Amino acid sequence: MPDPRFFESLTTLDVAGLGERIGAEVARGGDRKVSAVAPLGTASSRDVAFMGDRKFAEQLKATRAGCVILPPAAVELAPEGAALLVSTTPQAAWAAASLLFHSPITLDQAANRADAVEDDSVVLEPGVILGEGVRIGRGTRIGANTVIGPGVQIGRNCQIGPNVTVGFALIGDRVKLYAGVRIGEAGFGAAGSKTGPVDVPQLGRVILQDGVTVGANSCIDRGAFDDTVVGENTKIDNLVMIAHNCVIGRNCLIAAQTGISGSVVVGDNVIFGGQAGVGDHLKIGEGARIAGGAGLLADVPPGETWSGYPAKPIRQFLRETVWVSKQAQGKPRGKTEE
Repeated sequence: MPDPRFFESLTTLDVAGLGERIGAEVARGGDRKVSAVAPLGTASSRDVAFMGDRKFAEQLKATRAGCVILPPAAVELAPEGAALLVSTTPQAAWAAASLLFHSPITLDQAANRADAVEDDSVVLEPGVILGEGVRIGRGTRIGANTVIGPGVQIGRNCQIGPNVTVGFALIGDRVKLYAGVRIGEAGFGAAGSKTGPVDVPQLGRVILQDGVTVGANSCIDRGAFDDTVVGENTKIDNLVMIAHNCVIGRNCLIAAQTGISGSVVVGDNVIFGGQAGVGDHLKIGEGARIAGGAGLLADVPPGETWSGYPAKPIRQFLRETVWVSKQAQGKPRGKTEE
């Protein structure tokens, strides 16, 4: 279930009624009642999940979801206890279902300072707006024209710069967010449908643990359903992008213009050079180093240094670079000596 501090639960529907609204056909269990969406692996008897790719067949067989949206060819793989909705575009249908069950809580009115701050040591500079349910710990300073969305929790002795937006987030103690930072925006997720791509609602949160620093104009997206997490004492430079569902370890250093795609898991003490790019769903082991400008398309074992595009272990990259350089310096073909 999405965090009720950030998302409102809207309704309960039977599976037949849900199918009619999202354009899916009932295969079985049309009278089952459902009230939320969730991934296959964590769904419960009141949740709607989906399977769009056969690589998730094992998760489908084990799911406890009350209802599953799936393509016609996957019906025989579903557990007997689940109600089924059939769709040729199951992820898009699931996205439509999520809009029926969940709605982000909007900033319709500002909260009173007295309700939001722990004590008088909290400083709110001119133009700060706080949503309902916001809580701010003692010693924290919020910069001018910053917007803290409904339900956000901010710890003690934090420094939040000017023109920052924070939503759908839980923030620890001693966290620094410099000017223009965007925390908790919707991650980039789209599903194909008969009418073209549709946005997939992002129902997760951002968790910034104690001592995290986020540089100016950097963006950290909230999770699609699970959380985006940045571990204790990790330091993020300016103009860094961290996509939805990433889990970044403790004491990491991420230099400017690095981009980390969705669902990447980064171990503790990892360093990224400037302009490094990381493909989605990768794992980077503890203590690894990713060189500046590297384009990472594969998992990196703990302690290794990778460079290049596509990135590879640094010794291999250097050997190949030297070989290419020697070939380039060689005598051109077809040219004879005078």
